[in-house]
Amino acid sequence: MVRRNLPTLPALAILFSCLGASGSAQTQTSRIQATQIQASQIQANQVQVTMQAPLTITFQDALAKARANSVDFQAALTDQGLAHQDKVQSRAALLPSVNYNNQAIITQLNNGANAAFIANNGAHEYISQANVHEVLSLSGFSDYKRTGALESLARLKAEIAARGLVVTVVQAYYGLIAAQRKYANVQQAATEAERFLSTSQKLENGGEVAHSDVIKAQIQFQDRQRDLREARLGMDKSHLDLAILLFPNFNENFAVVDDLEVASPLESYEEFAKSAELHNLDLRASTASLQAAQFDLSSARAGYLPAIGFDYFYGIDAPNFAVRSTVGGVRVDNLASAATVTVNIPIWNWGATHSKVVQADLKKQQAQRELSLTQRKLLANIRNAYAETEAAKSELELLKSSAELAGESLRLTTLRYQGGEATVLEVVDAQNTSTQAKNGYDDGVVRYRTALANLQTLTGTM
Repeated sequence: MVRRNLPTLPALAILFSCLGASGSAQTQTSRIQATQIQASQIQANQVQVTMQAPLTITFQDALAKARANSVDFQAALTDQGLAHQDKVQSRAALLPSVNYNNQAIITQLNNGANAAFIANNGAHEYISQANVHEVLSLSGFSDYKRTGALESLARLKAEIAARGLVVTVVQAYYGLIAAQRKYANVQQAATEAERFLSTSQKLENGGEVAHSDVIKAQIQFQDRQRDLREARLGMDKSHLDLAILLFPNFNENFAVVDDLEVASPLESYEEFAKSAELHNLDLRASTASLQAAQFDLSSARAGYLPAIGFDYFYGIDAPNFAVRSTVGGVRVDNLASAATVTVNIPIWNWGATHSKVVQADLKKQQAQRELSLTQRKLLANIRNAYAETEAAKSELELLKSSAELAGESLRLTTLRYQGGEATVLEVVDAQNTSTQAKNGYDDGVVRYRTALANLQTLTGTM
């Protein structure tokens, strides 16, 4: 007889743990492979998008895309749509409603003859009637006018959001162009610093300048390299900010058209002030808010007045569910009509109506104060906005002239240094001045563009 050694419990535990570890390792390996495949697919998609030709976007294209994808602007349009539906519902409440009611009432008889409930007409009662219902009240008419004013207010707020979006797009769009120009300016400054370093080294080899000049040129070159990285970082950040504003998905493969120099002419202050007073949306929105508050007060006061209700019924109200039936051997027609008029006269509700009137009056007073504040702010905004735009425009010529003069100064200073008539500090100062002047001009153009966009928030004429 052959005896076989059976595995002990510890051995079985070790075996099962090994099998479990093997299965876990296989599962982990499968997950890693799936993750690698997914990452490869994402990388392939990114490479495919990058290989495509970049989308060229003008300012008008950017504005259209921003309007389609801006959450704040779409929220304003949603509020406008909701306000319109409130007006539709308020108008429908003023018109007669038609319903068709069907009911069957089965009542227990008392002593086999009469219905046990005195309110019921018989053991069987079938009701199938069309009901035309109408209620006339001053409150309903005031609510309809109030919803109309609120719809106008929502429409004006949507237009205000659209004009405000123009300013946002101007800042992002031309901010990117300015960042690109600054990067180009720093690139040119880095090239000039490298050229100056090479020149100082050659002059040092010829014994014309000291080694300290080479060290200063080396420091200048390294500073420009650092500025170049920072300018590239700023340009990439502006590119991403504009991409988030324009596209519903993450898309960086686009280029903008540099029309920074092309700007609308600035009209005279008299024309601008007249247009701002006529077309200012904030003033019109405050007026619409006051109108809505006035109608709300009228609706609250209507709670003191009676309301009249009309009902017209046509159909069946009979012991048989039929158009015709026989009662006592006589053929009768069950189809009939009835009409009622109800007058509800408010008598006492523990001061609820008075409280609503007080609330509505407080809202009206606040709306009046806000309208007065808007009128005062409009006059100040007109002057400030026009003064800002006028100052930005007048400074452009000075900034442009400064950039040209700084570039010419750098060229002459470099020639003087090569001739031994200028020091290395003069060259470095001329390089820094030239870069700052160019960047200042680009910032000045963006400032003028932004100021013009701010004018549109007052007039909408840009």
